Amino acid sequence: MTKTPRTPAELASLIDHTLLKADAVEAELRRYCDEAREHRFCSVCVNPANVALVAEALRGSGVKTCSVVGFPLGATTPEAKAAETADAVRNGADEIDMVINIGALKDGRLDAVRADIAAVRAACPGKVLKIIIETCLLTDEEKRIACRLSAEAGADFVKTSTGFSTGGATVADVALMREVVGDALGVKASGGVRTWDGAQALIAAGATRIGASSGVALVTGAPVAAAGY
Repeated sequence: MTKTPRTPAELASLIDHTLLKADAVEAELRRYCDEAREHRFCSVCVNPANVALVAEALRGSGVKTCSVVGFPLGATTPEAKAAETADAVRNGADEIDMVINIGALKDGRLDAVRADIAAVRAACPGKVLKIIIETCLLTDEEKRIACRLSAEAGADFVKTSTGFSTGGATVADVALMREVVGDALGVKASGGVRTWDGAQALIAAGATRIGASSGVALVTGAPVAAAGY
């Protein structure tokens, strides 16, 4: 379990500085990388098309490059997700955040969900793999099942949300996920994390990583728009 950060630097080390909007341009991506270097964020998380640029911009900084996969719906095949993952790794991704097949989970096709995760795991050996379960679309029992399947398939983290659906991270969901995975996996809280106090509450509930587009505001107290990841 991660202790509750007492300083901005401690919080920054847990943040995946995230830019996933469709109209992100090179200048914004480079600004996020500069901010990540300045504040010592854990990673910069981007769409696969932007991985190579970000990896190059972060080279030598110690800040990791994170790519989403099957994002934001999770409704592609295991083969497609594995190919997308392998491409992201070739382009410099250190971490992969994949979205599960949510419909398969809700249908009870658990072997398919497990195989989906396992295909991505096999495509990124030695890399950190986080599984986005999209908690806002699941019942509590489905959340528990998704966390167990993630652990069985070799994931390193379970993650609450894409930030593109009907809701984001909640303290209750983080606590539930932590209860299921224990100390075996990390828990990433993402979607709607916009304040120091909000981040602190999620970490106290069991989050070991925070995904946010407002990382700078989280560590500096600067104002942030209500909308966004």
